[in-house]
Amino acid sequence: MKTFRYLLFLGSLIFGVSSCSDDNDIDLSNDIENLEALSLLEESYGDDPQQLFDIYLPEGRSAATTKVLLLIHGGGWVGGDKSDMTEFITAIQETHPDHAIVNMNYVLASLSTNTPAFPNQYLDIDLLIDVLIAQSETLQIRPEIGIIGTSAGAHLGLMYDYVYDTEDRVKFVVDIVGPSDFTDPFYADDPNFTIALSLLTDEAAFPEGTDFATANSPALQAQTQSSPTLLFYGNQDPLVPLTNGQSLDTALNQFETPHSFTIYDGGHGDDWSDASIADLMNKINGFITTHLSVN
Repeated sequence: MKTFRYLLFLGSLIFGVSSCSDDNDIDLSNDIENLEALSLLEESYGDDPQQLFDIYLPEGRSAATTKVLLLIHGGGWVGGDKSDMTEFITAIQETHPDHAIVNMNYVLASLSTNTPAFPNQYLDIDLLIDVLIAQSETLQIRPEIGIIGTSAGAHLGLMYDYVYDTEDRVKFVVDIVGPSDFTDPFYADDPNFTIALSLLTDEAAFPEGTDFATANSPALQAQTQSSPTLLFYGNQDPLVPLTNGQSLDTALNQFETPHSFTIYDGGHGDDWSDASIADLMNKINGFITTHLSVN
């Protein structure tokens, strides 16, 4: 049963559900002239039916100024959905109405289809950003990205920024209870975790002899070029230990990366107090203003 604990990280902290559209074609021929607020749902960014995103375009947007906030849901890399992030969309639109918001799905890992998570899900982020760049004039956005991820989604966002974003397209990462160090004794001392990690990793995509726990741990992949990072962890989290937040905090201190580390009373976010959630949103709002201003 413990193997499944690692494969089923909770992805929805306090979030609800969202509506969908059947229209997968981006056609702004009429809307660009008016620059009205527009929501495009269930848009495709790849060939897999799970490679979908929603984009919320603000009124008065401009390719020169309208930067992008990218939301990445959790769910243990095998579950979850972009609908889990709906309440973030509402909150961000109220406080940062001039930003575009992208809410993505990625191809979930699956034993039945022999689909691993790593590095495929990192590359899904890269592919989506490629699509946003290619369509930036049509969408009237400036594809400078801030990532907000929860749980497994935070892990993906951190890994993408620290390892795969070679062109510095991401300007900050918000990490909400993201696994950051798979060499932590919390994982390494559990024999079932090695099995879980091997199921999640496409070993052929990494050089021979790779230590997959190290290669997929953001705290061990941080570098001087890592983007500013906002960390939130619970001090009684049964799924992602507080030591993971502490390891990432230590690594970012080593590289003098601008960051903030906040610890809340409680577990994996679902039991955090209203005051903690309000504090979290306030700090995210400040990070957006500091690192992804539209002015």
